[in-house]
Amino acid sequence: MSEQADGNHRLDKWLWHARFFKTRSLAAAAAAGGRVHLNGERAKPARRVAVGDRISVSIDGIVAEFDVLGLPQRRGPAAEAQAHYAETSQSSARRAALREQQRLADQSRPRSDGRPDKRDRRRLANLRRAQV
Repeated sequence: MSEQADGNHRLDKWLWHARFFKTRSLAAAAAAGGRVHLNGERAKPARRVAVGDRISVSIDGIVAEFDVLGLPQRRGPAAEAQAHYAETSQSSARRAALREQQRLADQSRPRSDGRPDKRDRRRLANLRRAQV
């Protein structure tokens, strides 16, 4: 029975078609590594995905949850791929809060005026040696 006939996809193939990962092997590695959950359970790359399932994906340490709305038949443009899933409201709120937190942390990080001169480099080296 083909994938079109039974109405489901392999998890790694769906993630690749929906453009969560650049290659299918990266999608398979993420699923095998435990960074992808299907309906709250850790899923292997060959696990079947059907319409109505919920997928949790951890990319760069940020966990996002998506509801499967459709099964793409090809890896097409991003606009076409986005029609096949919808992010949950809790997930989008959590990701927005995390982005804001990272933005504030980036703003509060001290910035230098430029490249340190020889004197400043020696001070930094001494400081690093003292911390060890």
